[in-house]
Amino acid sequence: MSAASEFFYEMIGLYLISLLGFYVRRKGILNEHANDVLTHLLLFVTLPALILFSLDINFSLSLIKEFIWLLAMSLYILTFSILLANWMRKRSTLLSSKRTVYESLIIFGNQGFIGYAVSFILFQEQGIVYLTIFNVFYLMLIWTYGIYLFTKNKQSIEWKLIFLNPGILSTMIGLIILLTPITFPIIISNVLESIGKMTIPLSMMVIGSLIAEIEFKRFTTFFKNQYLWKVAATRLLIIPCLLFPFIIFQLPFPVLVVAILVSGMPAASTISLYAKKYGGDSQFASFGVLLTTIFCIISIPLLYLLITILY
Repeated sequence: MSAASEFFYEMIGLYLISLLGFYVRRKGILNEHANDVLTHLLLFVTLPALILFSLDINFSLSLIKEFIWLLAMSLYILTFSILLANWMRKRSTLLSSKRTVYESLIIFGNQGFIGYAVSFILFQEQGIVYLTIFNVFYLMLIWTYGIYLFTKNKQSIEWKLIFLNPGILSTMIGLIILLTPITFPIIISNVLESIGKMTIPLSMMVIGSLIAEIEFKRFTTFFKNQYLWKVAATRLLIIPCLLFPFIIFQLPFPVLVVAILVSGMPAASTISLYAKKYGGDSQFASFGVLLTTIFCIISIPLLYLLITILY
């Protein structure tokens, strides 16, 4: 079985888990509070555990070069995403309540849930290490610039919450573990592994459950909105393709794949929360997240296939 075929096979498994999440939510097995509970469980327990377990590895000098490339690609793609989204927002004719949402959906992808799931099925713990490094600037940006876009007020940014954010906190602790001789005792490492690996199925179930909450009759109205399709095309295809020129630097295959695929993740559900909290159009945000999440089923395998052909 080729690498591409194996990847498609693994992706089908993820989609089936999402389908299960959709089914149990529609049948009422998961109630209306389930998504909030599962999201908090992922953000505060399983995902930090997965990051800590994955970063508890022997450090080598070769990792420094790979980390520098990941940070450079992250900074590059985030800068281009911000400039592109700002340009697209200025050219739009959307109402003010939708314009910031439109810009934010383009910039910020779902690198936490689906990103970790895809990275793990491809490269196991190594994929999580690479993604954790690639996400450092992203996590800081979504908790600062992401809020600033909605409020245009730097005073609205709660700096304490940023540094106490479980994603950033676990990343910082994990990097200390990685860069020092410190290591977790076997029993702690086993617990972190068991809890952390729950992240993958839980995150995909949450995606399916979120989709199940959208009323079908509302689909047609939003599916006709050209700006949501522009978000989908930009977020899922244009932005990750901006990283393809890095192929000429002959980077390690896992480094390149993680950077490109994660840059093409669907829009972050956090944008819906920001819109609701800061007065944006939360329904427009939710459908942007939904549309990109549905079509990433096609775009992620397509990007992977392109990488394997061009690499």
